[in-house]
Amino acid sequence: MGEARNAIVEAARAQAVAGGWDGVRMGVVAAAARVSRQTVYNEFGTKAGLAEALARHEVDRFVGEVRAALDEHGPDVRAAAYAAIRRTLASAADNPLVKAILTSARGGSDELLPYLTTRADLVLAESTAALREWAGRHLPAADPTALAFAADSIVRLVVSHIVLPQAPVDETADRLADLAVHLFLAAAAPR
Repeated sequence: MGEARNAIVEAARAQAVAGGWDGVRMGVVAAAARVSRQTVYNEFGTKAGLAEALARHEVDRFVGEVRAALDEHGPDVRAAAYAAIRRTLASAADNPLVKAILTSARGGSDELLPYLTTRADLVLAESTAALREWAGRHLPAADPTALAFAADSIVRLVVSHIVLPQAPVDETADRLADLAVHLFLAAAAPR
């Protein structure tokens, strides 16, 4: 991401954290990023384009954390799953942008919420790819179809627990890690 583009995304993130995405104004973003309003439009086209870039930025950061957590534990499926899930849940719970999105959505509507729910293609694709790559290295005999289902299912459940948490992070991560072990080892079991 270029320097101006990154500054614009960071300015939009700060404004969304402060007042929700509905309150983000392109002119204010431009001023905070120290670029012209036209530059913002040239880079992103529309506010929706800026929302997409912001979502991509956050997903890249989260997926980087998932990859790091998985790699720290190598072939230990339980430890890797727990670390990745816990890090994701804890990071989301502490992320001021995610908090702003969920708070705004509970109070009315927020245009960024679909990036966690109905338009979560980016989150699902990137996160699932990270899990599949890790599993491919450490469970090479796994059935690719079952592996894809396992990764997709775990990612969907983690996103669900980000949007509507039901228990403390450690407890949720522990239970989801048990499920991940079951799904990944079932994918690797001889047929």
